[in-house]
Amino acid sequence: MALSPLNQYRWKIFKKNKRSFLSLRFFLVLFGLSLMANFIANDKPLFVHYDDQFYFPIFKNYPETIFGGDLEITADYRDNYIKEKIEKKGWMIWPPIPYNYDTVNYNLDKPVPSSPTTDNWLGTDDQGRDVLARLIYGFRLSVLFGLTLTIIAGFLGVMIGGFQGYFGGKFDLITQRITEVWMSLPLLYMIIILTSFIKASFWWLLIILVFFKWTALVFVVRAEFLKARNLEYVKAAQALGAPRRLILWRHMLPNAMVAALTMLPFVLNGAITTLTSLDFLGFGLPPGSASLGELLSQGRNNIHAPWLGISGFVALALLMSLLTFIGEGIRDAFDSRKIRKI
Repeated sequence: MALSPLNQYRWKIFKKNKRSFLSLRFFLVLFGLSLMANFIANDKPLFVHYDDQFYFPIFKNYPETIFGGDLEITADYRDNYIKEKIEKKGWMIWPPIPYNYDTVNYNLDKPVPSSPTTDNWLGTDDQGRDVLARLIYGFRLSVLFGLTLTIIAGFLGVMIGGFQGYFGGKFDLITQRITEVWMSLPLLYMIIILTSFIKASFWWLLIILVFFKWTALVFVVRAEFLKARNLEYVKAAQALGAPRRLILWRHMLPNAMVAALTMLPFVLNGAITTLTSLDFLGFGLPPGSASLGELLSQGRNNIHAPWLGISGFVALALLMSLLTFIGEGIRDAFDSRKIRKI
């Protein structure tokens, strides 16, 4: 679908900001690679050729009896016994990193956490798990969690803020006070209380944070709707009897979305930071999950293993910096003063 002339101008402005444009490309490359984490870091081969048959362990679990084993359990391809069975009648192709995020390396010749080697490029954590594999999966988890939270919370914030700005009056006054009270609730303490009743998981944590993050766009969207409802074309649509939903959707929302879109990268940044902070403090995802915050926590608890803290810090700092630079580029692209100069 072709872009409108206005959006083409905005894209040109964004591309002129080389730092933002390069950050977007680099982020998309990293995110794309993280989406393929199962093919990059896994404790199962990409495919196995055995007895003139091809098998794809990444997509399907096979019992070890298929490869000459004795038990009807899922084959452990890292087990020397299964390796020897397969190599007698075939071969395997492994991912570049032969470890999943929860795979424990039992063949270490050093106590855990072990330093970087040719087998574990960034070393292992205090449970013998490969740090690089956990970084890749943790990056994917953090970005997907942040994107999901940003989309849902952004939708709620735009909707509530739009209603406040359009209706005004007592409705705006009451909802504003409710929003201010809700924003004053301490997020960390509320999550500690809630997680004492329920077992933390990806979706439960997402639902809890949505209830606190929807306020991020409310005031910005409300201000845009308050301004837009007094514009002549909106009053003309009301005088002509246009349905209220049409006025909100077609005439007022596009103006409000300009301000909302410039805020979304920073909301995403805050969502990822919140998840990392909760994982660091132990109130986030379940233990064992691939998490940047959990890696930072291990770095704090294992000062003698600096590769843990450094790896987590570099990954998080890089991700936050890229999102911040992208947000700055989007903000400039939607700046009406710069569009007039083109």
